Amino acid sequence: MDTPYHPGEIALQERAGVRERAERGGQRMIRDFMLDQHRDFFAMLPFLLVGSLDEQGQPWASMLVGEAGFVASPDPRHLRIEPLALPSNPALAIGASLGLLGIQPETKRRNRMNGRIVAQDLAGFMVRVEQSFGNCPQYITPRRADFLPRQPQAARTESAALSAEAVALIARADTFFIASAAPGAGSDDTRRGVDMSHRGGPPGFARYEAGHLLVPDYPGNNMFNTLGNLLLEPRAGLLFFDPQSGDLLQLIGQGEVVCLTETTRELRFAIQGGLWRPSAIPLQFIPPQP
Repeated sequence: MDTPYHPGEIALQERAGVRERAERGGQRMIRDFMLDQHRDFFAMLPFLLVGSLDEQGQPWASMLVGEAGFVASPDPRHLRIEPLALPSNPALAIGASLGLLGIQPETKRRNRMNGRIVAQDLAGFMVRVEQSFGNCPQYITPRRADFLPRQPQAARTESAALSAEAVALIARADTFFIASAAPGAGSDDTRRGVDMSHRGGPPGFARYEAGHLLVPDYPGNNMFNTLGNLLLEPRAGLLFFDPQSGDLLQLIGQGEVVCLTETTRELRFAIQGGLWRPSAIPLQFIPPQP
Protein backbone atom coordinates (compact mmCIF):
# COMPACT_ATOMS: atom_id res chain seq x y z
CA MET A 1 0.00 0.00 0.00
CA ASP A 2 1.22 3.49 -0.86
CA THR A 3 1.19 5.10 2.60
CA PRO A 4 2.36 8.59 3.72
CA TYR A 5 3.90 7.05 6.87
CA HIS A 6 7.27 5.41 7.50
CA PRO A 7 7.71 2.19 9.56
CA GLY A 8 8.27 3.98 12.89
CA GLU A 9 5.00 5.90 12.63
CA ILE A 10 3.14 2.77 11.51
CA ALA A 11 4.52 0.71 14.42
CA LEU A 12 3.22 3.18 17.02
CA GLN A 13 -0.12 3.56 15.25
CA GLU A 14 -0.54 -0.22 15.41
CA ARG A 15 0.52 -0.34 19.06
CA ALA A 16 -2.05 2.32 19.93
CA GLY A 17 -4.80 0.58 17.93
CA VAL A 18 -5.37 3.52 15.56
CA ARG A 19 -3.63 2.26 12.42
CA GLU A 20 -6.64 2.25 10.09
CA ARG A 21 -7.90 5.60 11.34
CA ALA A 22 -4.46 7.19 10.99
CA GLU A 23 -4.08 5.84 7.46
CA ARG A 24 -7.43 7.25 6.38
CA GLY A 25 -6.55 10.62 7.87
CA GLY A 26 -3.08 10.64 6.35
CA GLN A 27 -4.31 9.77 2.87
CA ARG A 28 -6.77 12.65 3.10
CA MET A 29 -4.63 15.30 4.82
CA ILE A 30 -0.96 14.82 3.89
CA ARG A 31 -0.21 16.41 0.52
CA ASP A 32 2.84 17.27 -1.59
CA PHE A 33 1.48 20.79 -2.10
CA MET A 34 -0.05 23.50 0.07
CA LEU A 35 -3.69 24.47 0.04
CA ASP A 36 -4.31 28.15 -0.60
CA GLN A 37 -5.45 28.64 3.01
CA HIS A 38 -2.11 27.24 4.22
CA ARG A 39 -0.17 29.48 1.83
CA ASP A 40 -2.06 32.52 3.12
CA PHE A 41 -1.59 31.40 6.71
CA PHE A 42 2.22 31.23 6.52
CA ALA A 43 2.30 34.75 5.03
CA MET A 44 0.57 36.16 8.13
CA LEU A 45 3.10 34.88 10.66
CA PRO A 46 5.80 36.93 12.48
CA PHE A 47 7.76 33.78 13.40
CA LEU A 48 8.37 30.30 12.04
CA LEU A 49 9.69 27.17 13.79
CA VAL A 50 12.35 25.25 11.88
CA GLY A 51 13.83 21.78 12.41
CA SER A 52 17.09 21.06 10.57
CA LEU A 53 20.11 18.75 10.73
CA ASP A 54 23.75 19.59 11.38
CA GLU A 55 26.66 17.88 9.61
CA GLN A 56 26.47 14.92 11.99
CA GLY A 57 22.73 14.45 11.36
CA GLN A 58 21.78 15.86 14.76
CA PRO A 59 18.38 17.62 14.66
CA TRP A 60 18.25 21.22 15.93
CA ALA A 61 15.15 23.30 16.62
CA SER A 62 15.27 27.01 15.73
CA MET A 63 12.92 29.99 15.49
CA LEU A 64 13.00 32.43 12.55
CA VAL A 65 11.44 35.88 12.92
CA GLY A 66 10.38 38.65 10.52
CA GLU A 67 7.65 41.12 9.69
CA ALA A 68 4.44 39.48 8.47
CA GLY A 69 5.15 38.44 4.90
CA PHE A 70 8.71 37.26 5.53
CA VAL A 71 7.32 33.83 4.62
CA ALA A 72 5.58 33.78 1.23
CA SER A 73 4.37 31.10 -1.17
CA PRO A 74 5.01 31.89 -4.86
CA ASP A 75 3.14 28.71 -5.85
CA PRO A 76 1.50 25.75 -4.06
CA ARG A 77 4.73 23.73 -3.96
CA HIS A 78 7.17 26.29 -2.57
CA LEU A 79 7.76 28.60 0.41
CA ARG A 80 10.15 31.56 0.24
CA ILE A 81 11.57 32.57 3.65
CA GLU A 82 13.41 35.85 4.27
CA PRO A 83 13.98 36.13 8.06
CA LEU A 84 15.65 38.96 9.94
CA ALA A 85 18.58 36.61 10.61
CA LEU A 86 19.47 33.00 9.83
CA PRO A 87 20.33 30.60 12.66
CA SER A 88 24.06 30.02 13.01
CA ASN A 89 23.63 26.47 14.30
CA PRO A 90 23.05 24.56 12.17
CA ALA A 91 23.66 26.41 8.92
CA LEU A 92 21.01 26.05 6.21
CA ALA A 93 22.16 25.05 2.72
CA ILE A 94 20.75 23.95 -0.63
CA GLY A 95 19.58 20.36 -0.44
CA ALA A 96 18.99 20.46 3.33
CA SER A 97 15.88 18.70 4.60
CA LEU A 98 13.71 20.90 6.86
CA GLY A 99 10.66 20.56 9.06
CA LEU A 100 8.64 23.78 9.23
CA LEU A 101 5.88 24.61 11.69
CA GLY A 102 3.71 27.67 11.37
CA ILE A 103 1.74 28.44 14.51
CA GLN A 104 -0.53 31.36 15.41
CA PRO A 105 -1.11 31.06 19.16
CA GLU A 106 -3.86 33.68 19.38
CA THR A 107 -6.08 31.67 17.00
CA LYS A 108 -4.61 28.22 17.86
CA ARG A 109 -3.96 27.53 14.18
CA ARG A 110 -0.93 25.50 13.11
CA ASN A 111 0.27 23.97 9.87
CA ARG A 112 3.28 21.80 9.13
CA MET A 113 5.35 21.68 5.99
CA ASN A 114 8.27 19.31 5.53
CA GLY A 115 10.50 19.89 2.53
CA ARG A 116 13.91 20.64 1.12
CA ILE A 117 15.88 23.81 0.38
CA VAL A 118 16.12 24.21 -3.39
CA ALA A 119 17.48 27.77 -3.65
CA GLN A 120 19.34 30.21 -1.41
CA ASP A 121 20.69 33.75 -1.58
CA LEU A 122 21.78 36.50 0.82
CA ALA A 123 18.18 37.41 1.69
CA GLY A 124 16.80 33.95 2.38
CA PHE A 125 15.95 30.57 0.89
CA MET A 126 13.27 28.59 -0.96
CA VAL A 127 11.79 25.32 0.30
CA ARG A 128 10.06 22.78 -1.93
CA VAL A 129 7.09 20.99 -0.35
CA GLU A 130 7.35 17.26 0.34
CA GLN A 131 4.62 16.91 2.98
CA SER A 132 2.05 19.55 3.95
CA PHE A 133 -0.75 19.13 6.47
CA GLY A 134 -2.69 20.89 9.20
CA ASN A 135 -2.76 20.02 12.91
CA CYS A 136 -5.47 20.24 15.53
CA PRO A 137 -5.50 23.21 17.96
CA GLN A 138 -5.08 21.13 21.13
CA TYR A 139 -2.65 22.24 23.85
CA ILE A 140 -1.80 25.60 22.23
CA THR A 141 -1.63 28.42 24.79
CA PRO A 142 -3.34 31.51 23.29
CA ARG A 143 -1.04 34.54 23.20
CA ARG A 144 -0.20 37.20 20.63
CA ALA A 145 3.31 37.94 19.36
CA ASP A 146 4.29 41.62 18.97
CA PHE A 147 7.60 42.95 17.69
CA LEU A 148 9.91 44.37 20.35
CA PRO A 149 13.43 45.41 19.28
CA ARG A 150 16.12 43.72 21.38
CA GLN A 151 19.88 43.57 21.46
CA PRO A 152 20.83 39.88 21.30
CA GLN A 153 23.59 38.84 23.68
CA ALA A 154 26.30 36.24 23.22
CA ALA A 155 25.13 32.63 23.37
CA ARG A 156 26.25 30.44 26.27
CA THR A 157 26.91 26.71 26.07
CA GLU A 158 24.76 24.44 28.23
CA SER A 159 25.83 20.99 29.42
CA ALA A 160 23.59 18.10 30.44
CA ALA A 161 23.62 19.61 33.94
CA LEU A 162 21.57 22.63 32.93
CA SER A 163 22.09 26.09 34.38
CA ALA A 164 19.67 27.47 36.95
CA GLU A 165 18.25 29.82 34.28
CA ALA A 166 17.55 26.94 31.91
CA VAL A 167 15.94 24.80 34.61
CA ALA A 168 13.72 27.70 35.67
CA LEU A 169 12.62 28.34 32.08
CA ILE A 170 11.63 24.69 31.62
CA ALA A 171 9.77 24.65 34.95
CA ARG A 172 7.50 27.55 33.96
CA ALA A 173 7.10 26.66 30.26
CA ASP A 174 3.69 25.84 28.85
CA THR A 175 5.11 25.36 25.34
CA PHE A 176 8.17 23.91 23.66
CA PHE A 177 9.09 22.48 20.26
CA ILE A 178 10.77 19.26 19.09
CA ALA A 179 12.83 18.71 15.93
CA SER A 180 13.23 15.07 14.90
CA ALA A 181 14.09 13.10 11.78
CA ALA A 182 13.67 9.59 10.43
CA PRO A 183 16.74 7.68 9.26
CA GLY A 184 17.44 8.59 5.65
CA ALA A 185 16.15 12.16 5.97
CA GLY A 186 16.97 13.97 2.74
CA SER A 187 16.67 10.82 0.60
CA ASP A 188 14.18 10.36 -2.22
CA ASP A 189 11.73 8.84 0.27
CA THR A 190 9.74 11.94 1.22
CA ARG A 191 8.21 10.13 4.23
CA ARG A 192 11.66 10.19 5.86
CA GLY A 193 12.16 13.90 6.34
CA VAL A 194 12.76 16.28 9.23
CA ASP A 195 9.76 17.15 11.38
CA MET A 196 9.04 20.10 13.69
CA SER A 197 6.41 19.57 16.36
CA HIS A 198 4.68 21.59 19.08
CA ARG A 199 4.19 20.37 22.65
CA GLY A 200 2.02 22.21 25.14
CA GLY A 201 0.40 21.80 28.53
CA PRO A 202 0.07 23.47 31.93
CA PRO A 203 3.25 25.14 33.28
CA GLY A 204 5.51 22.42 34.60
CA PHE A 205 4.23 19.68 32.27
CA ALA A 206 7.84 19.22 31.09
CA ARG A 207 10.06 18.16 34.02
CA TYR A 208 13.85 18.31 34.19
CA GLU A 209 15.40 15.70 36.47
CA ALA A 210 19.12 14.94 36.67
CA GLY A 211 19.99 15.49 33.03
CA HIS A 212 16.70 14.18 31.66
CA LEU A 213 13.56 15.88 30.38
CA LEU A 214 10.31 14.00 31.05
CA VAL A 215 7.18 14.91 29.08
CA PRO A 216 3.74 13.23 29.07
CA ASP A 217 2.50 12.43 25.57
CA TYR A 218 -1.01 13.84 25.45
CA PRO A 219 -3.53 12.36 22.96
CA GLY A 220 -3.24 14.03 19.56
CA ASN A 221 -3.86 13.39 15.89
CA ASN A 222 -2.75 9.72 15.95
CA MET A 223 -0.13 10.29 13.25
CA PHE A 224 2.82 9.80 15.64
CA ASN A 225 5.18 11.86 13.45
CA THR A 226 7.58 12.81 16.23
CA LEU A 227 7.33 9.58 18.21
CA GLY A 228 7.68 7.50 15.06
CA ASN A 229 10.89 9.35 14.21
CA LEU A 230 12.28 8.84 17.72
CA LEU A 231 11.49 5.14 17.57
CA LEU A 232 13.89 4.81 14.60
CA GLU A 233 16.30 7.70 15.27
CA PRO A 234 16.47 8.85 18.93
CA ARG A 235 18.37 12.09 18.37
CA ALA A 236 16.25 15.22 18.78
CA GLY A 237 16.47 18.98 19.18
CA LEU A 238 14.34 20.92 21.68
CA LEU A 239 13.47 24.61 21.80
CA PHE A 240 12.14 26.54 24.81
CA PHE A 241 11.47 30.30 24.77
CA ASP A 242 10.69 32.96 27.32
CA PRO A 243 7.56 34.85 26.11
CA GLN A 244 8.59 38.07 27.86
CA SER A 245 12.40 38.30 27.68
CA GLY A 246 12.90 36.71 24.26
CA ASP A 247 15.46 34.25 25.67
CA LEU A 248 15.86 30.97 23.78
CA LEU A 249 17.05 27.61 25.06
CA GLN A 250 18.16 25.13 22.37
CA LEU A 251 18.87 21.61 23.59
CA ILE A 252 20.02 18.43 21.90
CA GLY A 253 19.73 14.90 23.22
CA GLN A 254 18.48 11.37 22.81
CA GLY A 255 14.74 10.75 22.96
CA GLU A 256 12.93 7.62 24.07
CA VAL A 257 9.25 6.71 23.78
CA VAL A 258 8.10 4.92 26.93
CA CYS A 259 4.74 3.15 26.56
CA LEU A 260 3.21 3.16 30.04
CA THR A 261 0.03 1.40 28.85
CA GLU A 262 -1.49 0.68 25.43
CA THR A 263 -2.81 4.23 25.25
CA THR A 264 -0.50 6.32 27.47
CA ARG A 265 3.10 7.24 26.73
CA GLU A 266 5.89 9.43 28.06
CA LEU A 267 8.74 11.07 26.20
CA ARG A 268 12.13 10.95 27.94
CA PHE A 269 15.07 12.94 26.65
CA ALA A 270 18.63 12.41 27.84
CA ILE A 271 20.01 15.94 27.50
CA GLN A 272 23.51 16.12 25.97
CA GLY A 273 23.94 19.90 25.85
CA GLY A 274 22.74 22.99 24.08
CA LEU A 275 22.80 26.77 23.88
CA TRP A 276 21.27 29.54 25.99
CA ARG A 277 20.58 32.62 23.80
CA PRO A 278 19.62 35.71 25.84
CA SER A 279 17.26 38.18 24.13
CA ALA A 280 17.52 36.19 20.92
CA ILE A 281 14.08 36.90 19.45
CA PRO A 282 12.61 40.40 18.91
CA LEU A 283 9.15 39.33 20.00
CA GLN A 284 7.12 39.83 23.12
CA PHE A 285 4.13 37.58 23.65
CA ILE A 286 1.04 39.13 25.20
CA PRO A 287 0.12 37.03 28.28
CA PRO A 288 -2.39 34.26 27.60
CA GLN A 289 -6.04 34.57 28.46
CA PRO A 290 -7.30 32.38 31.32
